[in-house]
Amino acid sequence: MNIVISKDGTKIAYDKTGHGPALVLVAGAFSYRKFPGQLELADMLSTRYTVYNYDRRGRGESGDAASYAIEREIEDLNAMIEAAGGSAYVWGLSSGAVLALEAAASGSNITRLALHEPPFIVKAEDPKPPSDFTEYVGKLIADDRRADAIKYFMTKGMGAPSFIIPMMRIMPGVWSRLMAVAHTLPYDAALLKGYVGGQALPRNKWNHVTVPTLVLEGTESPASLRHAAQQTAEVLPNAQLISKKGLGHTKKLHATMVARELSSFFAS
Repeated sequence: MNIVISKDGTKIAYDKTGHGPALVLVAGAFSYRKFPGQLELADMLSTRYTVYNYDRRGRGESGDAASYAIEREIEDLNAMIEAAGGSAYVWGLSSGAVLALEAAASGSNITRLALHEPPFIVKAEDPKPPSDFTEYVGKLIADDRRADAIKYFMTKGMGAPSFIIPMMRIMPGVWSRLMAVAHTLPYDAALLKGYVGGQALPRNKWNHVTVPTLVLEGTESPASLRHAAQQTAEVLPNAQLISKKGLGHTKKLHATMVARELSSFFAS
């Protein structure tokens, strides 16, 4: 394990593996650097890249601050990029893709950007979380109701059927991993605030993000995620969309397929 200090003094833990161009992995909600899918992807990519796999603040062995701001998470990513030599490729998954995109928009030194199914809600007909979703997730965590926060985030935010929750509770190791990072769910909700109301993405918000960008979507993914990926690729001036079966992330991250697409894009 390695440690880098973010701008506000927060310790960010990461693992560094492999050799080659620097690549930073940004996990989504419920994930962290020791999450099985994240580890598998890092291992596969390390044959071609120097992979920086880090714990977002509040997760795993990283520190946290008394209050949250998206700007602090961008500073954490910038600290990782600095540790990687000052510039890097960046892959972000789900809410991690939103964080990576916001970092690129703020001027982070990202040389190539991969956005894996950012969970925007861009169509009025797609299922949307309640209007007070961000605030209620925060209240559940403030009341130390982690299990309720997991259920609420998954069913109301991610659209998972309610029967999934009891199944997860009895799966060895799964529920404990979810509970360990549940207190960071308000961070993911904050990243998505303003982008999950069923409106089209603003075409002028990210038009200065000209870095070569890959947007990934799985053909097996829910329609809302596919709509989001397609529209993200449309509004970014230098983006391409890859749509294939097996690239979805809501059930399992297929590391082999993801690594193949990332390697092709970063090498192009």
